Amino acid sequence: MSAKDSMAKEYFADNARFADLCNNILYGGREVILPEDLKERDTTEVLTALGLDKKTIAVQKLRDIFKNASIKYTGKSYVVLIGVENQSDIHYSIPVKNMFYDVMAYGNQVKETAKKHRKEKDTATSDEFLSGFTKTDKLIPVITITVYLGIKEWDGPRKLSDMFGDVDEELLPFIPDYRINLLAPREITDFTGFRTSIRQLFEVLQNAYDKEKMQEVLQNDEKFSKVDRETVEAINLFAGTDIDIDEKEEVIDMCKAWEDQKNEGRKLGREEGRIRQAKVTALKLQKKGYSIEDIAECVDFDEETVKKWLVS
Repeated sequence: MSAKDSMAKEYFADNARFADLCNNILYGGREVILPEDLKERDTTEVLTALGLDKKTIAVQKLRDIFKNASIKYTGKSYVVLIGVENQSDIHYSIPVKNMFYDVMAYGNQVKETAKKHRKEKDTATSDEFLSGFTKTDKLIPVITITVYLGIKEWDGPRKLSDMFGDVDEELLPFIPDYRINLLAPREITDFTGFRTSIRQLFEVLQNAYDKEKMQEVLQNDEKFSKVDRETVEAINLFAGTDIDIDEKEEVIDMCKAWEDQKNEGRKLGREEGRIRQAKVTALKLQKKGYSIEDIAECVDFDEETVKKWLVS
């Protein structure tokens, strides 16, 4: 697993961030799914099917994050299985990948239900026995959310049909489609619904391609004055920034750290400019026959450094 994959998995596995992410995608930012109502599920889904050779075929895949969500909303209680797939790069076959995960999750539910019925021997008809699923059995809905953590605009497919070539329009009603639930920072228009520091991560990712916009965001949002260390580490990794992190501090002032970094960059820039000018002057003086000692004194650098410039 790459550093980005490992970081994303660990970062969004936190229940508070996971709930915040789901509430924004599914409920427009309303606080419906609560962190305490989330339960970790085994990310390995096993779907078994009977092959033509009468042998059991097992297909195994690993999700990034998979949780059981108990939701109380509009006076009712619901249980939903929610998976998160993190993408640091654009995935051009993501509808097939996510659809496969969802099918395995449903297949596993049917398999476990059939196993329970065989054990309890409670199927009423031969049809139910053969199906392993009765008329009253219900599936738990499965939702997969794709979180894109890149700074480029997403130009990948958003549904299965986007991956088709030319298809007879009369056939389209008979071809099941599959749509992904995509969260791409560049497409977020309102960050106010986020209640955790993933807001700061997504805001930086949205503006990472433009340093002026990044500066504007950091200066105008006081939330950046107190950002938890894990989020700053995620920002550094996914946005390509180099915010200095004191290991002793759990909360980072990103506004100050960004300004300090800019100032340091200006200092380095001025120093690089001084060195370039000194090299040009040293070469001119060498052509005029000045000694290394005199050149070094003139450009205000040590003789060893000047020698390296003139040799190179």
